[in-house]
Formats: sequence, structure tokens, C-alpha cells
Amino acid sequence: MSAVNHFKAKVGALSRSRADNDPDLIEARRNLKAARLTDQIRVALNTGPKLDAEQLKQLSTLLQGSAA
Repeated sequence: MSAVNHFKAKVGALSRSRADNDPDLIEARRNLKAARLTDQIRVALNTGPKLDAEQLKQLSTLLQGSAA
């Protein structure tokens, strides 16, 4: 089972019996978002021309800034 499918199932199961502000449901939604982004980034990096060092640095900065 992929990480995306795992967290989709977990969000679905938790959302049936938990409030939207439940910490476990919030964490599962965060994990689902991260799994989807991971898959999208992997696809983007594995297709088309390779990124140069400056482009990778810009993306790294963007990701680090969004975590703050």
C-alpha cells in the first residue's frame, strides 16, 4: 500500500468519528498532504531535464520556508 493510500484510508476512518480539530485527524491530514507532495516532487524530478544546483537551492529554500 502506498503512503498516499495509507493516509487516505486513515483520514477516512478518523473523519467518521472525530471532530475536525482532533489532533490525530490533523496529523493524518498533514501526513496525507506530505505523502502527496512527495509523490508529485518525485515525478517532477524524474521527468524532463535535470535541475541545476541553483534551481534545487531555490526549491529547497521554498520548502524550508513553508515549514516555518
